[in-house]
Amino acid sequence: MHAFDILGDPVRRRILELLADGELPAGRIAGTIGAEFGISQPAVSQHLRVLRDNGFATVTVDGTRRLYAVDTTPLREIDAWLEKYRKFWTQRLDALDTELRRGRRARRLDAEQPDRTADQA
Repeated sequence: MHAFDILGDPVRRRILELLADGELPAGRIAGTIGAEFGISQPAVSQHLRVLRDNGFATVTVDGTRRLYAVDTTPLREIDAWLEKYRKFWTQRLDALDTELRRGRRARRLDAEQPDRTADQA
């Protein structure tokens, strides 16, 4: 399965978001995902299996608990693939930053100058 197929599913993306904060037990993941998406524990387990089988998550067995964590290897591969496309949005973001700074500067200058309509009256 291709990495974007894995990340194309909102449930799997949300699981990775949860795991980005650190290792979590399967039960907590199932509870959170079940509440947010209205899916059963077995359905969440299937998503965890897809993540694990495709290298996006690792699992550690701790007694009766399964602790999941993010494996960043496929995420680094996606980041490397995206690198050649960053130029398309980086220039636009730089231009947006310039315009935002101009707007802030214009508002600041307007606030510092006395009201010209009062002078004309």
